Amino acid sequence: MDDRSTAGPRAAADPTLTAFKSLRSYLESQILGQERLIERLLIALLADGHLLVEGPPGLAKTRAIKALAHGLDGSFQRVQFTPDMLPSDLTGSDIYRPGEGIFQFQRGPLFHNLILADEVNRAPAKVQSALLEAMGEHQISVGSATYPLPRLFLVMATQNPIEHEGTYPLPEAQLDRFMLHTLVDYPDRATTLRIMALNRREAITAEELPPPASRLSQDAVFAARRQILGLTLVDAVAEYIAALVDATRRPAPYSAKLGEWLRWGASPRAVLAIERGARALAWLQGRDYVSPEDVQAIAPDALRHRLLLDYGAQARGVTAQACVEELLSQVPTP
Repeated sequence: MDDRSTAGPRAAADPTLTAFKSLRSYLESQILGQERLIERLLIALLADGHLLVEGPPGLAKTRAIKALAHGLDGSFQRVQFTPDMLPSDLTGSDIYRPGEGIFQFQRGPLFHNLILADEVNRAPAKVQSALLEAMGEHQISVGSATYPLPRLFLVMATQNPIEHEGTYPLPEAQLDRFMLHTLVDYPDRATTLRIMALNRREAITAEELPPPASRLSQDAVFAARRQILGLTLVDAVAEYIAALVDATRRPAPYSAKLGEWLRWGASPRAVLAIERGARALAWLQGRDYVSPEDVQAIAPDALRHRLLLDYGAQARGVTAQACVEELLSQVPTP
């Protein structure tokens, strides 16, 4: 549910929210037909989380985070994951300086604010584990030394659902580190025509992504995060979040179908992802409270990648999305 048109006086009075709305408008002018992806990127930024995006090639996944980097006062790095990658290709390594007779640490691409991990499932487990530490601990370890990452640190990883040859499925522990798992799909015909027009303009001006009128500062991001934590979350809505996650672990009392379908439920990180994501969504819509509708809007992306289905259910074609839909229909809404 999108309440941007009815945000009320708070939206006009809050310069931080106004700055985020300007950033959102800029992103929507450059990324056509992917409003949901844009919203999820902003939610991950506001909630200090990471985003796993899955969809066919050519749907502006790379362009989306590049546009976010254009509109944000921060550094950006794209990393193409391949089967021959090494962990040091992400983290950096100690380089010997013969003139000085010492080893000096050369920082890798993870030492940036925004990271695009393109086709993350094409890299082997050792590389994925290096990314796992960075996402979970905001630090990397090389040898006996540990190096902190920037305070503003967001990873957007992409997966291609079409090709599976030469891929390494992400382990459940790493999937759990992603706050949200967002699915993107093809644009409609009208949006496709707009994409063609935008591409022609960019070809004429030779400028792929024009700069925004103003860039959002990192201080504004941190101020927004503090505001989000101050939003009202009544006990009934908090209990609703807990009930949704509990139903993935003990599904039988809620639904016989879920009892047959689910083998493992969501971790405590799912509770935090739903709460922080719902807070961010409410804040973006100009409200100072979290509603059950906010929770329902975030829950699919927060739970989809955290559910482990029974083998029999998978054989019958049951998906994690179907489980989430059954969950939302069976757990009472406050």
